[in-house]
Amino acid sequence: MGLSNDKSLILNRIKLHYNFASNAEFASFIGIAPNTLSNWYTRNTVDYDLLFTKCVGLDTNWLLTGEGFALKNTAKAPPVIPPATATATTAPHQGIPLIPLDAMAGFGTGEAQMLEFECERFVVPTFRGADYLIQVKGSSMYPKYNSGDIVACKKLTLNDLFFQWNKVYVLDTEQGPIIKRVDIGKDDDYILIVSDNVSYKPFQLHKSKINAIAIVMGVIRLE
Repeated sequence: MGLSNDKSLILNRIKLHYNFASNAEFASFIGIAPNTLSNWYTRNTVDYDLLFTKCVGLDTNWLLTGEGFALKNTAKAPPVIPPATATATTAPHQGIPLIPLDAMAGFGTGEAQMLEFECERFVVPTFRGADYLIQVKGSSMYPKYNSGDIVACKKLTLNDLFFQWNKVYVLDTEQGPIIKRVDIGKDDDYILIVSDNVSYKPFQLHKSKINAIAIVMGVIRLE
């Protein structure tokens, strides 16, 4: 087939390989806004560095030309791990790193890359696109999350941030990291921080006090 100048072919190969149901899901996996992905298609351009970083394990030649196999150094796809399972792995760069809650700030800003290599990692196919896992501490989000539950988080950028109201986020603030539900604040400069446990009162947080943020994609509950 050879190298094509049509960048949409590269994007479509990735989308089909990971079986994304929509461009919004595809954009979330890459870590960009949906309109940015739309612009890539419209303008026939891609951020190769970002794609190659996110699509670890995919063969570069296959991405660019469609020739050969999708996965590196293999003639067939590896066995599929059943959804909703978590498998520990010690292979570097494989799986999602489980980090301490207080390390969330570094992972949110990109300042803790060395720590990532020291983390235990888990392969969780259900959480495709997650950047890291965090263990819940305390009871402020009970009964949604119990202390000891592990949540999968997707990093968001502060300079291109819009909130999905009533969704759960991990926020690094001046008083430390918190896992809370976010709702509409008293004005555009504030958000309302809400706990699912009614014993904890909601409070207003100025957006400038947020150092890093991630949205919670799902939870692994340990019995």
